Amino acid sequence: MSRRNRLICYTVVGILAIALVAGLMLKSYVHIEEAEAIPLVRSTVVKNIGPEQSYSYSGVVKGRHENHLAFQVGGKVIGRYVDLGSAVKPGEIIMQLDPQDIQKEVDSLEAQVSAAESQYSLAKENLARYEQLYANKAVSQADYDRIKNAADTSEALFRQAQAQYEGSSNKLNYCRLYSDNAGVVASVNAEIGQIVGAGQTVVTLVQDGEKEIEINIPENRLEEICNARQIKVTFWALPDVVLNGQLREVAPMADSTTRTYKIRVSLLDAPPQLKLGMTASVMVVNQRDKAAVFLPLAAIYQTGDTPSVWVVNDGVANLRSVKVGAFGDNQVQVIEGLKEGDIVVTAGVHKLKEGQKVRLGDTPY
Repeated sequence: MSRRNRLICYTVVGILAIALVAGLMLKSYVHIEEAEAIPLVRSTVVKNIGPEQSYSYSGVVKGRHENHLAFQVGGKVIGRYVDLGSAVKPGEIIMQLDPQDIQKEVDSLEAQVSAAESQYSLAKENLARYEQLYANKAVSQADYDRIKNAADTSEALFRQAQAQYEGSSNKLNYCRLYSDNAGVVASVNAEIGQIVGAGQTVVTLVQDGEKEIEINIPENRLEEICNARQIKVTFWALPDVVLNGQLREVAPMADSTTRTYKIRVSLLDAPPQLKLGMTASVMVVNQRDKAAVFLPLAAIYQTGDTPSVWVVNDGVANLRSVKVGAFGDNQVQVIEGLKEGDIVVTAGVHKLKEGQKVRLGDTPY
């Protein structure tokens, strides 16, 4: 074969090779475009939840009765006779204020009582003399009335001074803070040298006896805990202890900061090793009428007044109408329209079309 013929053959072979490679690349590009045209969606498989529904809340062990003790007068603390955790008896002194200023007030009022008593005694003697003179018609009615009025005024002033003195004496007694009940000191909010006001809590005393759990719940759980079929309480420090609880108290209004409601749960048959301040977990169990299906709110596709979801069958998305129930915790309850095992799209529902092919992601809800 001549050199020219060999060159022509090589040229033809090269052109065929280039055409073959270009065809393969074009086919691959078409496959990539087709794959990219099928969107990847996040989905979840529908599962029926049983007729029982439970929620858990963290809480703290509290005393059934807590006394927030405070002085009835203000002053400087000069004595603190209890510590955190101290056991106290009824009538035991807890704190004392400096009585110096009040003592001076008492002394001053005592002197006023003595002066008022002297004035009253003199007025009574004058009244007795004028009564005799008036009976003998030695003085006029006006003079007698004047002396009698002075005596009555002196008596009133004497009683006023006595009342002020007794009130000041009570203040002197209020400088000592006593325990009304037996219990344990749960908190101490004042130290020696601190100035406290009247009514300011200085000691919190938990009375001996029943213990309970304090929890805080959101407003959408109020009805559920009020209608709870069962309340179980466990403790982080006592893993083997499970107690039955009973709802005792529901706060009438939400906390202004957390917007949650304070709940008190009484403990039945609390063991002696249960201590105040321990961490507890309260599980509230409710009974449903039937099994429920819950989906994330993002799965709902609203068309007009009819809520719907995208259900995937054999890689194809189809819109299906559903009936929804309760909302809460970024979830919605589906009452009708779905069955167990259905695959529902949970994200990007507004970008899909009826009969569109989709690819299922590996991240279920």
